[in-house]
Amino acid sequence: MRDYRELKVWQRAHSLTVALYGVTAGFPRTEIFGLTGQIRRASASIGANLAEGCGRWGDGDFGRFVAIAMGSASELDYHLLLAHDIGLLDSSMYGKLSLETVELRKMLTALYQRIKEPTVHGATVSAKG
Repeated sequence: MRDYRELKVWQRAHSLTVALYGVTAGFPRTEIFGLTGQIRRASASIGANLAEGCGRWGDGDFGRFVAIAMGSASELDYHLLLAHDIGLLDSSMYGKLSLETVELRKMLTALYQRIKEPTVHGATVSAKG
């Protein structure tokens, strides 16, 4: 078992979620069950899945939850684009949030690849032989 709070990717995901709760608080009340909820759920899902994966035994389980977090990050990326395109996020805020989401997806991808990379006696083995 791992302590999810020690993962840099979890720290970034949590910070982004906290920021998005603030940003979406300014969305119209009519969006509370629409984009507000979707953005909040997708962003919170990233950190929650990392935390749940850290509480599981073995890299296989952890990797599965990292993959789910990657899916949530992709979902968040789309919801932010939609919020921008319908005028809920200005271009500056969208640019910042989108960039952070892309960076988070890169970190999740790197973590997933490290987990799935086969090892022999602690040394990484190249799939190419």
